[in-house]
This record gives sequence, C-alpha cells and structure tokens, in this order.
Amino acid sequence: MSVDKFDVIVVGGGPAGSAAAYTLAKAGVKVAVVERGERCGCKNMTGGRLYGHSLKRLIPDYEQRAPLERRITKERVSFVTRRGATSLEFSCRGLGGKQAASYSVVRAKFDDWLAREAEAQGAFYINGIRVDDLVVRNGKVCGIAAGEDSLEADVVILADGANSLLGQKLGLVKPLQPKEFAVGAKEVIRLGRGTIEERFSLSGGEGCAWMFVGEPTGGGMGGGFLYTNEDSVAVGIVATVSDVGYSGKSVAGLLDDFVSSPLIAPLIEGGELCEYSAHLVPEGGLKMMPQLYGHGVMLCGDAAAMVMNLGYVVRGMDLAIESGRLAAETYIELAARHDFRPEALRLYRKKLESSFVLREMRRHRGAPKAFASRGVFTRLPVLAEDVMKAMFTVDGVNTSGLPVKVLAAAKKYGFGQLARDMLRLLTSV
Repeated sequence: MSVDKFDVIVVGGGPAGSAAAYTLAKAGVKVAVVERGERCGCKNMTGGRLYGHSLKRLIPDYEQRAPLERRITKERVSFVTRRGATSLEFSCRGLGGKQAASYSVVRAKFDDWLAREAEAQGAFYINGIRVDDLVVRNGKVCGIAAGEDSLEADVVILADGANSLLGQKLGLVKPLQPKEFAVGAKEVIRLGRGTIEERFSLSGGEGCAWMFVGEPTGGGMGGGFLYTNEDSVAVGIVATVSDVGYSGKSVAGLLDDFVSSPLIAPLIEGGELCEYSAHLVPEGGLKMMPQLYGHGVMLCGDAAAMVMNLGYVVRGMDLAIESGRLAAETYIELAARHDFRPEALRLYRKKLESSFVLREMRRHRGAPKAFASRGVFTRLPVLAEDVMKAMFTVDGVNTSGLPVKVLAAAKKYGFGQLARDMLRLLTSV
C-alpha cells in the first residue's frame, strides 16, 4: 500500500462507500476506498432491489447509465401455509413515478459500476485488501492498518457492512445480538428473458417484486423473496438469527424447501443455477443503530444498521447511498477548518435527521417489535387461508354469509391476539 496520506479513507466499496467516494472525489477531495473483494460487488449480496431516489440525487442520469435489470411494476405479498397461499398483488406501469422508480439489480454489476463512476471522478480504489485495524492516536482515528501496512487520512468513513468489526473496536458499534440480525440466503436462477416475461406476465423491461410470509421460514421470524432480473430470478430466504432453530432446519434447508415448493418450483423449472450467496442483515431498526461518528470517523450504510424491513418493503441500498453522500458532504463542510472532533462531526447526524434516513427509521422504529410476534408468521397466514377458503368454497351445505365466515376464522386465531398483532403492525408499518 502507498504511504501517501489521503484526506479521507473509505472502508468498503459497496453502495455507501462508493457514494461517499463519488461525492468526495467530485469535490476534489483526495479519497481512497479500500475494498476486501477483488472487485467491488464480487462478495456483496442483497435481495436485489434498488429504490432509485437517493441514487438520482447522486447521479441524476443513472437510469441511462447504470446496469439496471428490470423496473419494478408489479408488487406481490403472499401469506403461505403448507397447503396454499393468499396473495395480494398490485400491478401498475407507473409504479413509483418518475422520481421514485425502483429496479432489480445484480450487485456484482451494480457495485462495480458505481465504483467505476467514483473512479472517473478521481477516487482511488485499493481492492483485495482486508482492513485489520484502525490507526488511533490520542483518541482520534488517523487511518487504517492492513497487516504490516498502514495508510493515513484526516477522516475514515466506515462502510464495512453489517458486522462492522472496526466499529466494534472503536466502541461505536455494540457486539452482535442474534435477535437484531437476520441471515439472508438466495439463489439466482437463469431462465431467459422470454421465459421470465411469460411466467410472470411481464412485458418489456417490467419486473416483479414478491415477498412471502409464513411457511417459507417454517413459521419462524423472517420471510421469502423473489425478484425478476433481466434473464434470471433471485429467490431467497431471510431468517432472524435468534429464531433460526424454530423450524428445526438450517437457512440452507429452508431455502431448498422454498425453491422446491409448489409455489416456486413451476416458476423456475428448467432454469440454471448461476449464483448462491448468503449474508448478514441488520434488522433491529433505530434501536440497534450505533454511535454514528467519533473522533475522525463516521459510519454509514449497513455498518450503521441503516436497514428497514416492513414486511412488504425491505430497504437498505437507498439508505446506504444517501448516508454515504451525507458523510462525504459532512467532511467537505468541515475540511476548511480542519476540525474532525466528535463535536464537529455531529453535523453528520444532523444531516441524517434532516434527510429521509433518520426520519423514516424513526417513524418505523416499532417494526422490529411488531415482527417479533410469532402470530405474524404462524397464525396470520392460516387466518388468511381460512378466510379465503371460506369465501370461495361452494358446497351446497355451508350457506353462512361472509361476515360469519370471517368471524369464525378470527375466533380460531383469537380475537385478543389478533387485535394486538394488527395494532402492532398498523402502528409500525
């Protein structure tokens, strides 16, 4: 590694790190990004959806330049039992509007593209290097250490992922708590563009985002997902770490069952498995968010637990990009007076509070608790099935009207428990 000093070192070349590097380099700041992978995106995983609003603020014409897969025009949510599924679908070609479109993406392509955009602005990328420690003098972070090499900077931005060991060493990030994290595992299955559009009733560059609750995790806390890419589908499971043992199966076992289930198997029949990946997801919301800054250091993206899972919407990349940009802007504003003490870097949190990032995380701070209720994953799918089955069963015997059938299904759930679960969900999401 070069011994030259940089103004800023960014640890991690994911969306948060590259957004910070892009913003800094564009302003003429000497910035280095140190990425553990041989290239950005080669080890990164996400379900596969990008809400584009924050990227549009960073790169206004990204839709013409970025390697996007499909624009999401179809949303599905399914409550799944062993016998069937109750699904809600919303399909609209104008979904999201011009300023709020969302796309399926492949991280290996997308992260690499965003890194090259930052490089084009002047950012310096160092790939294939694991940062082992931080250089700290008199309580101030002054750089990074990798093996016997070190690199110094005025400020270090940590964008090193969900389990930020560097943030933990500084005492900014609390040790991992199993109830606050989930394990995500997915398969990417190549089917061909025409097959995808036929099986999911799509046309042109349209795409589908599909969330599943219930049987995909064996009633455990978490869910399943499916996103359509240009010529492949990403299908996977997300399971809360502390609850993985509930179903008696590993996450890999749950994924195997999911892709071979009657709901999914026909949709991927004849496809070619081209990727298998897994990663850790922070899901504790605002309560698990660490100290966002210290003396000479800021945290952004997954390292700062900036992820929201509302069941029907899972967001991380848009928060990561925005936080990376705001961390960079914080440095740019403070550089003139060369003051990077915690009192000065508090400006970063103020920027986050003024943005959608902390406003929305605060608004949905109750979501983790709401989804900690077992009924959401066990009783609610069964309730939906009982109601739907009653609605559409015509046997010449049961002639009760719909209200009576709904009440009968709700009685099995338990009126008090149903009211509590619904209240938690409605107030948090």
